[in-house]
Amino acid sequence: MSVTHDSIQNEFKRKAFIKTLSVYDWLFAVATLYGTYFAWDEYKALMDVYEVGILFGTGLAMIALGWLWKPSRTLMLVVAGLSLFGVMQYGSGLAPAETNFFLRFLLSSQSAIMWMSALYVLATVTYFIGLFMQSEFTNKVASAMTWSATTMGLVGLMVRWRESYLISHDVGHIPVSNLYEVFILFAIITALLYLFYEAKYKTRAMGGFVLLIISAAVAFLLWYTFDKGADEIQPLVPALQSYWMKIHVPANFIGYGCFALSAMVGVIFLIRERAGEGSYAARILPHGDLLDDVMYKSIALGFAFFTIATILGAMWANEAWGGYWSWDPKETWALIVWLNYAAWLHMRLTKGWRGAGMAWWAVIGLFVTLFAFLGVNMFLSGLHSYGEL
Repeated sequence: MSVTHDSIQNEFKRKAFIKTLSVYDWLFAVATLYGTYFAWDEYKALMDVYEVGILFGTGLAMIALGWLWKPSRTLMLVVAGLSLFGVMQYGSGLAPAETNFFLRFLLSSQSAIMWMSALYVLATVTYFIGLFMQSEFTNKVASAMTWSATTMGLVGLMVRWRESYLISHDVGHIPVSNLYEVFILFAIITALLYLFYEAKYKTRAMGGFVLLIISAAVAFLLWYTFDKGADEIQPLVPALQSYWMKIHVPANFIGYGCFALSAMVGVIFLIRERAGEGSYAARILPHGDLLDDVMYKSIALGFAFFTIATILGAMWANEAWGGYWSWDPKETWALIVWLNYAAWLHMRLTKGWRGAGMAWWAVIGLFVTLFAFLGVNMFLSGLHSYGEL
């Protein structure tokens, strides 16, 4: 009887949600489906059945995200418009990048990523100014900068994707294949996750702290670009020439972004607790219950996506190397990360653990994740050694 009751409730909620959709929601869905179909019709000769599935699955996911989180819909449309405009400036070759005003200063992949980097750093500073001055206007400016930086980062990746194919069809690939590209992806995903929670909890007081980890990623990215020339587009190594990369890497980095966000929220929690109730920090920072809730939801979401990414990675490994698991250093540390957050969630859900101990655990978890993400590539070798510095 309860199953039937639950089914009726779920059906009622679904119908109620459909009724809340406006004409603009349906227009967005139609535009997204048309864009998905156009991409398939234009490039179907170059796609296998799995890539077609990924394409249409992504289109449906974008519609769902646009319906559930309205600001993301605007972001998608702006990114699509700017990306298409940037791609059109190239024509059939890369030569216009040196002479075309829009490409040289705004919309080439390198220019867009530089704008992204500058705006994220400026947003970090502006969020802290807004926090200490308790200025709502300043906080709104910081939020606008974060949205703008995220837009330019996505445009940079989209245009870079096209640039790789302009070099050669053999070189062309989705831009999530090396440390340069995934650091951009990490910054964008972490920022989007923060912006979602900013709107959900109606507070911008977490912004400066979360943007600190993004600014650290930007600092690495700039060093990696100017010292190592990492922005140069290179052909994929054979192991990465697979449709698996298109789903495994983004899922992985949603997990990483969530874990980074939870760690920085944990830092805020610890600062607030150390300062004590009635202190200046307690007055300007969000309440501990809010911070605890954001930490929990971020880790839960990150754990879900990291689990999916790990399963996809095992399937990819079986196809590429003939086995689902080989205890490669990257795989081993991915398992350590998974076990760490599985234990965190277990203690939260079954034992009711909260507070400073869990905040410290989230912060330490970031360093475990950072080693799995970057340290393995720097200090260890194995089947995943294509990502070394």
